[in-house]
Amino acid sequence: QVQPVESGGGLVQPGGSLRLSCAAAEGSLSRRDMAWFRQAPGEDREFVAARRRDGHLYYRDSVKGRFTIYKDSSKNTIDLQMNGLKHEDMAVYFCAVGTVMLSRTRDASGYYYWGQGTQVTVQN
Repeated sequence: QVQPVESGGGLVQPGGSLRLSCAAAEGSLSRRDMAWFRQAPGEDREFVAARRRDGHLYYRDSVKGRFTIYKDSSKNTIDLQMNGLKHEDMAVYFCAVGTVMLSRTRDASGYYYWGQGTQVTVQN
């Protein structure tokens, strides 16, 4: 089973932090590219961050310096540490798994396994 499972969403105040975790099938973390996308109501799904199978990391500009994607080998997960959360970060966050061409790292259509999503709410 390759379909990833997300956890860790919740409610946080602006400026707060959350850590999302994505659990995937054993071996996926080293053999596949993994990414986080998000989708706010009425908006298209957008790229947030990715960790390619070669270990290289990619981020959307608006989260650089605030979000960190990393592999937690002890849990066999790809986590997304989110600091300095803003209202505009509020969305359902999805973990995606695939074998993606480098040029399509930020393209949702390049990933073929998706989790159910976890809600991140940022409000006072």
